[in-house]
Formats: sequence, C-alpha cells, structure tokens
Amino acid sequence: MRLTLEHFRNLRQRGEKIVMLTCYDASFATLCEAAGVEILLVGDSLGMVVQGMDSTLAVSMDETVYHTRCVARGAQSALVIADMPFGSYQESPQQAFANASRLLAAGAQVVKLEGGRVILETIRFLVDRGIPVCGHVGLTPQAVHQLGGYRVQGRSEPAAKRVLDDARAVEQAGAAMVVLEAIPATLAAEITQALTIATIGIGANVECSGQVLVLHDMLDIYPGRKARFVRNFMEGAPSIKAAIERYVAAVKDQSFPAKEHMFQ
Repeated sequence: MRLTLEHFRNLRQRGEKIVMLTCYDASFATLCEAAGVEILLVGDSLGMVVQGMDSTLAVSMDETVYHTRCVARGAQSALVIADMPFGSYQESPQQAFANASRLLAAGAQVVKLEGGRVILETIRFLVDRGIPVCGHVGLTPQAVHQLGGYRVQGRSEPAAKRVLDDARAVEQAGAAMVVLEAIPATLAAEITQALTIATIGIGANVECSGQVLVLHDMLDIYPGRKARFVRNFMEGAPSIKAAIERYVAAVKDQSFPAKEHMFQ
C-alpha cells in the first residue's frame, strides 16, 4: 500500500523522523524502498549526477516525466515526489498546473517547487485543484546564478527572517511539506518549530522532521565536489542496499546529520 501524506503528518506529530532519498530509475526505486526509504524524490539533481551537467537548469519536463515514470514503476509503497524543472512553473499557475498534471499522470503523488513568497499563488492554484505540493526554501539550486553559487542562505538576521517568512508562507499557501536546504542549524530548528508541516533537511538540522540526500552523493558515486552536508554511507558497507539501510537507520536514530554536516 502506498504511503500517504497523512502518514507523514502523523510521523511529524509523533516526532518520528522521515527518510527521503533522490531516485531516478526503477531498479534503485525498488532497492531504496526495500532498504526502508519512505519518500523517493525524482530530483532535478539528475541533471548533474545522471546527465553530467554543471547545474539542474537544463533538465526538461520530458526528462523529468520519463524518470518519474521509471521510479513509479519500481516503487510499490514509497511516496514519489517529482521536482518541477526550471521553467516549468515560473510563467503562470496555469503553466504549473499543466506540467504538474503530467508528473502525476507519470506516477508522482506530489510535486516539488523551489521558492518562497514569489510562488505562493502557484502553490495555492495547484493545491486547490488537487495537486499536493512540497515546498523548497533556503538554497534553491534553480536560482544558483542569482544567488552567486551554491551558498549557505539565511546567515544574517535579515536573510534568516526572509527564509523563515518564506517557509511560513509556503505552509499557509497549502504545501504539505517543505525542504530546507543549506541554512544554519539554528534557523532550521526555528523553522521546524514554527511550522506544523514536515520539514525535510539537507544541510539544515537533525531537528528537522526528516532528511534527504542525493543518492549518488551518499553512495559516493558522483565524481564532483561533495557538499559539507554529505556523508558517504557506502564506506565500509558490504552492498548498496546495506549502505542505504545505514542511511535510513542514521536518520531514524538521529545520528545523521551530525554536527559536521550542519552549518552555523
């Protein structure tokens, strides 16, 4: 039986950690699910770790639909979230609805959009029409050129307030959960306490409702530079499944992320 958003709301309320991992094909979807991963994110990170590009910006809707369909075929119970690629939702809520509908038809249960207050109308439009949304604030990779690189966000008091306000606004617009990426640990904890929806951290805080990593990073497959928040779970593991099981266990028992994976 497919895990539902209600299941994750209950985990959030009980203080049980949520395990999310990126995934791009059917074989890994089956393996991740068997290892205990609860949410599979068809991330636009595929542009970097699968396609070899230097950012997520060139990933297309057709490519995302294809990978979503592959993951959905391999997953029987895990919730499938699909990233909406750059340019697929920024023009108008109507554009976002048309593209989000394609992802749900491909097998996703939720779509993820980057940004805060600037996309609130779009989030409301989707939710009002039956499309569940996961938000994404803090470091938003689709805005990498505007941000001046992959930099930690929210370090100054005004910047921290902007990220907090964005997270609150995303919740009020109807998002079911929100990813917090590359923000100071204290800010991530403050946001988690301020919201009622689940927060999923990546370079945030162990106090978030759950964690996500890029599959190719935590298995040490991606040859590019690793972010501070990445831990190599493949090191010392006898198999890929065992490495993913170690990740699941570390998120659940709150040993990951440790202090060295968080920002001050």
